[in-house]
Amino acid sequence: MQESAQAALSWVRSHTAELGVPDDWFAQHDVHVHVPAGAVPKDGPSAGITMATAIASLIRGQPVSGKVGMTGEITLTGQVLPIGGIREKVLAAQRAGLERVILPRENEHDLDELPPETRAELTFVLVDSIRDVLEHAFDETPAKTRATRRRASLERQAAAARD
Repeated sequence: MQESAQAALSWVRSHTAELGVPDDWFAQHDVHVHVPAGAVPKDGPSAGITMATAIASLIRGQPVSGKVGMTGEITLTGQVLPIGGIREKVLAAQRAGLERVILPRENEHDLDELPPETRAELTFVLVDSIRDVLEHAFDETPAKTRATRRRASLERQAAAARD
């Protein structure tokens, strides 16, 4: 769990400009990732993309849709790697009322093991990189992403001019 959090934080820190955040954001803010019941051992790095998305959401001030779930390992370069337990995680997402689930592309074959009603009820987004994850977690098309980043940049410039 700690390694997943560190990889997620490292990727976000090294991509602040891409995320539309000032380069010095981390110099002015401290981020603490707390995992409730952290003393309970958890196997695997499945929370990596979720942690990266949560940190990106925090620093951008942009919430992720409450109807989106995700699972997958993240590398320091932002690659999304496959994980285990897809069936159980997707069924839990369905029970929780989620509408869209973001999964590593390499886990696509695991979707065949799902009940037909689950496959029909949920939308699955298969991703290769954390960039793909963020695009779908924030419901951004590339044009919308650029507009959001441009607006954030203009707002920062205006704030700096007022100071």
